[in-house]
Amino acid sequence: MFQGSMVAMVTPMGPDTEVDFPAMERLIDFHVENGTQAIVSVGTTGESSTLGFDLHAKVMERSIEHAAGRIPIIAGTGGNSTSEAIHLTRIAREIGADAALLVVPYYNKPTQEGLYQHFKTIAEAVPIPQILYNVPGRTGCDMLTATVDRLAGIDNIVGIKDATGDLDRARELVGICGDRINILTGEDGTACEHILVGGKGDISVTANVAPRAMRRMCDAALADDADTARQINDTLADLHAALFMESNPIPVKWALHEMGMIERGIRLPLTRLAEEYHETVRAAMRKAGIV
Repeated sequence: MFQGSMVAMVTPMGPDTEVDFPAMERLIDFHVENGTQAIVSVGTTGESSTLGFDLHAKVMERSIEHAAGRIPIIAGTGGNSTSEAIHLTRIAREIGADAALLVVPYYNKPTQEGLYQHFKTIAEAVPIPQILYNVPGRTGCDMLTATVDRLAGIDNIVGIKDATGDLDRARELVGICGDRINILTGEDGTACEHILVGGKGDISVTANVAPRAMRRMCDAALADDADTARQINDTLADLHAALFMESNPIPVKWALHEMGMIERGIRLPLTRLAEEYHETVRAAMRKAGIV
């Protein structure tokens, strides 16, 4: 259902850190024009943890309204409280999201059984396509393949965004449940190889600033044209790394500001990119052909 180059889109903010909705609409148009295949609204890169419920819902709703069916909108609705995740996921369904992205609960470190019951409960409560999101580097909890395998049997669980960057994990997921759900990555540095071993796409930070190149790379990898995919990825490799020189979305918001796409706003506890990294990100952008 969801594959190829998908963007984990930033939430643009003004200097006062209020959401800049006109800039958000311009970003959506930018992705439509450049071939991005889906937008994740208010995920990690969209600073979901600092928006609050009402603003979170408003950003999702405005994104869906402006996209107007031109590109699928996947709503970030996860949380470390099952009831809160259900609440946000219900809102996403009511306002017309195409799917929900649900992160592994963070901080409270549930067991594998707890993870299974958490995602099963949300899936049964809200009849919308749902994509699991495993990012242990942020959550402190790793959802193992056996748990994903159990969840893959639930009809409206349609994919997993695996952001471990582990290609052995990718092969394992593809082999065990890739015939039932789409195995996606959220790790740009290994996305090319992830797709070449059987993954179906990338929910990408890099696609915020290089959407056309990411689409071309994903298309080539999905077509099993490894040489072309790797050639394109070589031009993006420095950018993949530079956009994580400080915590995401700090560098990517700075890069988008350099491109004239958004203002500088970012919400505490995140801060603007340290000046010592500016030229490194600029050089990576130039190598990727970004003006």
